[in-house]
Amino acid sequence: MVKAVEAAKRAARRAQEATYDGRCTVIEYQQVKDETTKLTGKKEVAVIEDQPCRLAYEKLSAASQTETAAGITQGIKLFLAPETVIKGGSKIIVMQNGITGVYCASGKPAVYSTHQEVVLELFEGWV
Repeated sequence: MVKAVEAAKRAARRAQEATYDGRCTVIEYQQVKDETTKLTGKKEVAVIEDQPCRLAYEKLSAASQTETAAGITQGIKLFLAPETVIKGGSKIIVMQNGITGVYCASGKPAVYSTHQEVVLELFEGWV
């Protein structure tokens, strides 16, 4: 029984990963020491490169009206391998279908045995 469950999980993961038609790079804003000047400053550091992934869009809705302006709501999720570690606030560059987008991980991912789902927002700069 255990072997059958494990085989089913492996098959489900292969099926999930077969949908990955994008690649992503994950960048963190870290303290880095310049070896020449010996000064420490913040820099962008790529912690994951060329990771297979898939972007999915949800909650596409008509413009919602507020007192000041209409806004459009769109949910963006990144699907990738469950063992990949992405910290909240990381900058994520995704290339999929010939289009490159720059996003920010908005929080903790939902991790499953076959994949993980990271909710993204458009990257507007480091906080």
